[in-house]
Amino acid sequence: MTPLCGIRIADFTVHNAGPFCTHLLSQLGAEVIKIESAMRPDAFRKPHPVYGRMGPATFDQVASTKLSVRINLKKREGTALAKRIVAVSDVAAESFRPGVMDRLGLGYGALKAARRDIVMLSVSSSGQSGPDSHFAGYAPLFGAWGGLGAMTGYADGPPIEIRHVMDHSVGMNAAVALMAALHRRRATGEGSHVDVAAREVASSLVGDLLLLAAAGGEPARIGNAHPRMAPHGVYPAKGEDRWLALAVADDPQWAALARLMGREDLVSDARYASEAARRARIPDLDSIVMAWTRTQEAEAAVLALQAAGIAAHISFTTPEIVADPHLRERGAIVEVAEPDGTPRAAVGVPMRLSKAPEIGIHRGTPELGEDEDHIYGELLGMTREQRRALEDAEVIY
Repeated sequence: MTPLCGIRIADFTVHNAGPFCTHLLSQLGAEVIKIESAMRPDAFRKPHPVYGRMGPATFDQVASTKLSVRINLKKREGTALAKRIVAVSDVAAESFRPGVMDRLGLGYGALKAARRDIVMLSVSSSGQSGPDSHFAGYAPLFGAWGGLGAMTGYADGPPIEIRHVMDHSVGMNAAVALMAALHRRRATGEGSHVDVAAREVASSLVGDLLLLAAAGGEPARIGNAHPRMAPHGVYPAKGEDRWLALAVADDPQWAALARLMGREDLVSDARYASEAARRARIPDLDSIVMAWTRTQEAEAAVLALQAAGIAAHISFTTPEIVADPHLRERGAIVEVAEPDGTPRAAVGVPMRLSKAPEIGIHRGTPELGEDEDHIYGELLGMTREQRRALEDAEVIY
């Protein structure tokens, strides 16, 4: 049995951050009902030519395993139909600007009336309250506004835009918060409204630097460097666009690296013999390491470095990740079928549970309205005539 077997989620989320949350929970066994309409489908459902295929690539990543129904929320009858789904669900998740769900008649108060112990998740740029709550935002803005962008990049360059990793970090935080709210409901019988602000998630990822700033310090971008370890970074290897990431944790590891590079002289060189000395000469140190890595086949260098006790690996390209036999064996990369039956690779759930080995992706991206027979017919008990009438009125549309 999967961990979330029996949990049902009415999913009103759009774009990436909210959908990634519900996607993660669906892989853990929750039944997630994606609510859209032909009038306003999820923006990421739109096909576009990317990754060698014409399809909704980003939507594929966050919609596999979900069920799909059409509801036109602009109509009063659509709101009523959505409430019927919420009434048989444990969670209602949304990621609109604050106030949108209230204007649709689907705010927390209205959903609580539909189901007394409902847990509602709201994911937004700045939260449901506060002077900035009305601001819109997407992944790059979350990182910029939360301070993560300013701390990412090289010292002599601009802040770096943080894209999907920000959406996914928000989604993972939202999933944890939802799990906590469901645990509380099991203990108390009470539902709750979970408010996740994306910019606050970004700030939580630079918490140590916020503390430094609060103490009067001046945090700065340090590129691929590390506050303590040196050498530490990504270095060019032999060949076109081949890169080697390595991190030297202490003096013995530095000595091992120096010997591996054929630079025994550096082991006793006072300019590099200690951690503090190496940190003071990072440009020179990086030049020494690069002079060696440029002559090395990346795969062979990794094996030699790991054998010497030094953390190192190739900086994988996405095709290498998809083809990696280790990830394939663990189910981190799986095969799913397109609606026409064509197989494609998909990213699996990033965890393993000994008592629930079946968690993960078990179907591809649903077509719009694909699961209405199950949801409207079996779950809600609607007749064909009732459904047809709502379709004619463009409520199911």
